[in-house]
Amino acid sequence: MKPEITIKDAAAQEKMRHAGQLLAQVFKMLDAEIRPGITTMEINDLVEDYIVNDLQARPASKGQYGYQYVLNSSVNEVVCHGVPKANQPLKSSDIVNIDITLEKDGYIADSSKMYVLPEAMPLARKLVKVTTQAMWKGIEQVRPGAHLGDIGSAIQTYVESHGYSVVREYCGHGIGQEMHEAPEVTHYGLPNTGVQLREGMTFTIEPMINQGSAKIKTKKDGWTVITRDKKLSAQTEHTILVTEDGCEVLTLREEEETAGLPRYLNAKDAS
Repeated sequence: MKPEITIKDAAAQEKMRHAGQLLAQVFKMLDAEIRPGITTMEINDLVEDYIVNDLQARPASKGQYGYQYVLNSSVNEVVCHGVPKANQPLKSSDIVNIDITLEKDGYIADSSKMYVLPEAMPLARKLVKVTTQAMWKGIEQVRPGAHLGDIGSAIQTYVESHGYSVVREYCGHGIGQEMHEAPEVTHYGLPNTGVQLREGMTFTIEPMINQGSAKIKTKKDGWTVITRDKKLSAQTEHTILVTEDGCEVLTLREEEETAGLPRYLNAKDAS
């Protein structure tokens, strides 16, 4: 029996919106901190202090499934779930995904951002750009009556048109009072298949895109997932609310709004 999808009422939606706005502030803080030489553990500690002491919120990843840290820091060939390390300073040529969850008033927001260090190669920059654009291709499909397969198909089609591959072992997920709720949101698929979207659904879209093969493996630490061919991987993520006529990006960041990316999308926008 499949887990039941939790539809959020207006009060729950407002709490999730608030959590999403707080999480966007965390990334704004990090924008001034991530630079060559900072270690991924220093990033973790900065985020924990900011969430707890400045935002009066809870880092929801800490303690989840026995995980000890408040974020995942996935550098270069790391696909996801990279563990922060005190002996891992970022190099000027790196790309790194920072994936953070935040809980406020009982509701959780989840988002990740790619940081491109100043001397990253053009091929790395292109991968990050395509991954980000692919996420938005998926977000554009979200509206009542659409299907999860529409999201996955839009992402897969765009990514593969650029010669990249979609990781299939990990997916987006429903989110609310629990970090991982139904449904699973795959980043590949066929149009008009899968769960039909309804107003009040909340879930993440978080494609993991590989420069080479889609094949992955987990390192001995039991968390860190890397590409088998050691080529680069990138990921971006937002938490999405299905609205009456489209969707709202609950974790939209200030720099995205400044760049003209929409917080609200509807059927007319997505056509």
